[in-house]
Amino acid sequence: MSDELIIFEFLEYDNEINTERKQRRRFIREQSDPFSLEDTEFIRRYRLSKELVINLCAELQPMIKKPTKSTDLSIETKVLTALSFYATGSYQRPIGDITAHSMAQQTVSAVIAEVTRCIDTPAMRRKYISFPNSLEERNKVRTRFYQKFNFPGILGCIDCTQVAIIRPSQNEERFYCRKHYHSLNVQLICDADMNITSVDASYGGATHDSFIWNVHPLKLFLENLDETTWLLADSGYPLRKYMMTPIVNALPDTPEKHYTDLQIRTRNVIERTIGLLKARFRCLLVHRVLHYQPRVAASIVNTCVILHNICNKANMPVSMLSNEDVLQEAQMQLSSTNNEHTVNNNQGLQFGVNCRNNLILHLWDARHT
Repeated sequence: MSDELIIFEFLEYDNEINTERKQRRRFIREQSDPFSLEDTEFIRRYRLSKELVINLCAELQPMIKKPTKSTDLSIETKVLTALSFYATGSYQRPIGDITAHSMAQQTVSAVIAEVTRCIDTPAMRRKYISFPNSLEERNKVRTRFYQKFNFPGILGCIDCTQVAIIRPSQNEERFYCRKHYHSLNVQLICDADMNITSVDASYGGATHDSFIWNVHPLKLFLENLDETTWLLADSGYPLRKYMMTPIVNALPDTPEKHYTDLQIRTRNVIERTIGLLKARFRCLLVHRVLHYQPRVAASIVNTCVILHNICNKANMPVSMLSNEDVLQEAQMQLSSTNNEHTVNNNQGLQFGVNCRNNLILHLWDARHT
């Protein structure tokens, strides 16, 4: 038998196996209905409720490629496959092997890319990630913070978190963080109820928190805002009239210590928000590592933030992280540093000091009311 004939017969046999495998996968999908799962199990797998998934599918329908053949994946199957990936952070093959959406690894990869692209659009970001731009919206946010934490004037709490990615093919040094891995440094702002009102996932892990804020459009917006209002931040950010930071080494039983304790306790909402975001969508956990180049990884982060806000406003339950996950996450995140000593002659700092001093006295006088 000639070599050419052997190769032909091998390829023919291989094609038969692939065809049989595809048919088996399609049969499994057709016989399985994720929507028949008990509600609690459905949310555990996909994070969204059945109703939220149906609504999301309807919203994405104009953007997702419509099935034209009986063998094409339905919109529901595509969305559930992507949700399963966001929720678990597992590699793509295990997701493809889940009975409800049995498919090849390359198909899973294509589905995740398509769904992510459809969710992370300017229209979807405007709809689901909204910083309070109007006076009425700002008053609602400030009132809610005051009701929950007894701290006036807060428009949000801000912090950054590292999201690990594979080694980029370009500009690697921008993504190599101080903990010696490649990552995105993602800036987030949240409200008092852990809804995320701003996300910026466009910078690498080597970029400092304060730099990301310094070039962010919201900085100019707050600088020009003629209102007594601020974000709460840790000492990795510069003190400004619109950015209240803690006082390092404040003495006990002083107005400064009272302010700092209240500032830290209130600002903790952004740390809890980040924890909740990553508990819901574990693909963002540092030790899971997004196996995508920076632009796609950033789009996945944006998508998870949109889905987090959808879940959060619907009060979707979430399984909290294990102690091991929490420990690994904490060990791989970057610690903040105090920037105030580097800008002592900055006029913006002096305005910030004056505003913070007034706030300190106000909180001290109001502590027994």
